Amino acid sequence: MTKPEIITLLPVDATLHTAALQAVYAATPGYWRLYNLPGPPDDYAAAELTAAQETPGRSLLAIVRPLERSDPSRGAEMIGVLDFRLHWPEPAVAYIALLMVAEPLQRRGIGAQAWSLLKPWLANAGGMRTVRVGVEQFNTISLKFWQAQGFALTGESNRVRVGDKFVRLLYMTASITRE
Repeated sequence: MTKPEIITLLPVDATLHTAALQAVYAATPGYWRLYNLPGPPDDYAAAELTAAQETPGRSLLAIVRPLERSDPSRGAEMIGVLDFRLHWPEPAVAYIALLMVAEPLQRRGIGAQAWSLLKPWLANAGGMRTVRVGVEQFNTISLKFWQAQGFALTGESNRVRVGDKFVRLLYMTASITRE
């Protein structure tokens, strides 16, 4: 059995991390195939970082791991991203728009570990009481992942435009408490 990855979450800075974020998006071709796309648009990371800066309460956190487990001082690499918004759609609610891990590293517990790092911050420092996610109805892997993290379907759904087509999002929520 392989050792779990050592990860941390860091704020994504547009001046420092745009290329690394674009590489994470490019390392998830299966996600883009869900939308019948060959991959992310060339400027997707820059556009998302600009949108995050312009949207109150929205943050992108890089999921990073050390390049060398035995010597973390040798640098780190971005292997995923968490995109979320505080106090949306209402006060004390955090909305997770995306938790993405590069495909070669998926199914190793990295997403669950990233959620376990974010969750206490949302409850304690962020003051959130509920976390909401919207999952594409056809993304069964994501639905199962969030259910395993304690989220439950609310029965709510919404059609949203993605590119030139509409996608149905199923909403899930979980309550969180201060520790």
